[in-house]
Amino acid sequence: MSLQQITAQLINSDNFQPYGQLITPSEDGKPYDQMDAQLELNQGIPRFYIMRLHHRGRKFHQITRHNLCSQCLGSLEGKTWYIVVAPPSESSQPNIESMTAFRIPGNCFIKLEVGTWHAGPYFDDELVDFYNLELSDTNVVDHFTYNFSAQQNLEFEIVD
Repeated sequence: MSLQQITAQLINSDNFQPYGQLITPSEDGKPYDQMDAQLELNQGIPRFYIMRLHHRGRKFHQITRHNLCSQCLGSLEGKTWYIVVAPPSESSQPNIESMTAFRIPGNCFIKLEVGTWHAGPYFDDELVDFYNLELSDTNVVDHFTYNFSAQQNLEFEIVD
């Protein structure tokens, strides 16, 4: 199997814009505006839960997308984590050249646009809890995965 490294960049609103939104703290009482998560959850029942993940490392060979809803992810306890994304596409597989890795600090969260390919969350800690907002049946009816290992004998590693 071939291993390809992807260098993570520190996330900011501009570099993450093609894939979704970076949501950072705002003062209480601020009126709703375009800086707030622009959610698409009208295709079912929203599900907001804490997802516990055990040591994931930084290697992956699959990438997934959800075509019916946006998805929000953020770590608890201020832990840094990583995600690899590729823009939404009509194809059944992402464009490898368009895949981008991000390092996400624990003081913000991301909202993925509908259809954004994503691999992660990945992290170096033994255990990280993430809050996750998607639809109640996202992982049953809206979970489309491309397996690089099976299709291209390829694995990826996120590096700093």
